[in-house]
Amino acid sequence: MALKIIVLFGVMFFLMVIGAPIAVSLGVATITTMVTTTNIGLTSIATACFSGLDSFPLMAIPFFMLAGNLMKSGGISRRILDFADALVGWITGSTGMVTVVASMFFAALSGSSPATVTAIGGITIPEMKREGYDPAYATAITAAAGTIGVIIPPSIPFVIYGVAAQCSISDLFLAGVIPGIMIGVVLMAVNYFTARKNHYGSKKKFALKTLWNTLKSSIWALLVPVIILGGIYGGIFTPTESAVAAIVYSIIIGLFVYRELDMKSLYEAFRDTVLINGQTTFLVGISMSFARFLTMSQVPTTIAKGILNISNPIAILLVINLFLLIVGCFIDNISSTVILTPILLPIILGIGMSPVQFGIIMTVNLAIGFITPPYGCNLFFASAISGVSVVDIAKKILPMIGVMLIVLMLLTFVPVLSIGILG
Repeated sequence: MALKIIVLFGVMFFLMVIGAPIAVSLGVATITTMVTTTNIGLTSIATACFSGLDSFPLMAIPFFMLAGNLMKSGGISRRILDFADALVGWITGSTGMVTVVASMFFAALSGSSPATVTAIGGITIPEMKREGYDPAYATAITAAAGTIGVIIPPSIPFVIYGVAAQCSISDLFLAGVIPGIMIGVVLMAVNYFTARKNHYGSKKKFALKTLWNTLKSSIWALLVPVIILGGIYGGIFTPTESAVAAIVYSIIIGLFVYRELDMKSLYEAFRDTVLINGQTTFLVGISMSFARFLTMSQVPTTIAKGILNISNPIAILLVINLFLLIVGCFIDNISSTVILTPILLPIILGIGMSPVQFGIIMTVNLAIGFITPPYGCNLFFASAISGVSVVDIAKKILPMIGVMLIVLMLLTFVPVLSIGILG
């Protein structure tokens, strides 16, 4: 057992360190370990990969990706920004506030953290620079706000976790509402005090007429989460079918209401979705094989027994949180969820925690990984928009990580904040 673990994780981390793609690292590590330490046939790798991908809920991922791209191209994201500006633009640190609020709204449309950063940051980062914000801080608040994209439903990582843990995706979506709002509120608090201290931005006067006009203009955009979540909880369609409904709705609104969607932007939205989904699907398939081999080798059971030797449940939860935070610094959210769910879920069930609550905790932990080097994909997306180095962004983002960790601890030890909404 010890030899298998050493070979498996040793090869995986070695390949990742030398720059091999994560999917390749996982696949090569699995094959190497199987060849050198077991008699299991290699055909089981392909079988596990295809059987893992043969899942109706997983089809929601490309559909939500496409819906997010269509919303970005069809004028939906811009109108959400206008509404957020009218709503909170009068508060100190106005454009930073708008960035967070708009990210919360867009999170309810796209289900993706990088999509939220690019859709919102492409507009708000240049605006914050014009208003005198420190460029590194403007980029940091955008990257941090983007993490809400995977917490407020619909959420692609929730779909992945639901499949891996055989847990209700609808329950995960509903449980993610309060945690997502909590993270948005604490980020707004950080922005308020930072802007007040450094005199960032210019306050605008609150105008009820402007708020009403932007609400009317954006009402078609704001109906998207109502359709998605209302349809799911009203029993009209499944989470996967809701993603398809979002696509159809976005095309109709973009073409015939806002009239900003044309054949070129439709092509680009489909092309970008195909390219990103190709990478994601390959990664998920290989991750499923990796996870299957872990289970066959009883690695999760062995690790679970070791952690459960810690008698104090609070200590167990702190160790798991620390472990997930470290993993999130190096491995992307989807791979981490697929690999670690079968390892950690037995431990969580052993101490009596709901799998839904653990899904929230895991997703928030790994979402923080979006803004922590060296992986930190939100940092790279935001850096590409602003031109500020990742190192400079990382320095400014530390207070935001700090408040997100406070929220994480609350979600860990106060279950009502996540699963309480389920009744």
